[in-house]
Amino acid sequence: MTLSPPSTRDLVHTRQIECRGYHREDGLWDIEGHLIDTKPETPNESHTTSNNVSVIHDMWLRLTIDDALMVHAAEAVMDQSPYRICPEIAPNFDALAGVQIKPGWRREANRRVGGVKGCTHLVELLGPMATVCYQTLYGGGPTNDPNQDKSSGTEHEPPSRPKPHFIDKCHAHRSNGEIVKKYWPEFHVDA
Repeated sequence: MTLSPPSTRDLVHTRQIECRGYHREDGLWDIEGHLIDTKPETPNESHTTSNNVSVIHDMWLRLTIDDALMVHAAEAVMDQSPYRICPEIAPNFDALAGVQIKPGWRREANRRVGGVKGCTHLVELLGPMATVCYQTLYGGGPTNDPNQDKSSGTEHEPPSRPKPHFIDKCHAHRSNGEIVKKYWPEFHVDA
């Protein structure tokens, strides 16, 4: 399925965001985000141009986290930015170390690296990166759920575990739906 055919139009701006989750040899996790903004070629000495495209932003952010989603380290790099002074704030993202990715994550990140302490684009990138943290650590369903105590229970008795934070946060994970009934039956409720 695709979107309906659009009206006649001209491309003005493209933003690409790519986030990847890696499991490290030392047991920690690296979540990397990459943001690229491009426009059809516009004359500006601070932008890289190739193939008739101006690169406005080309920025990277890495969060190193543990199984509890605690940030151990953060690193930001700006390969391309609109102004020469922009990369000066990259070291400020170290301030995210010690913050846990959980409800309130964005508020705390904004407190530490928002506004004049950071970069709007890198702070925006923290949202999709947080989602990728969850998908990387917990995206495999209940067999990859760190809250699950695999030593308790039997085949017929589900282990005791806390209610996953994502239940009732979207249509697929609604507490009266088939996905919750299949993977987290102890939290399923009848409609």
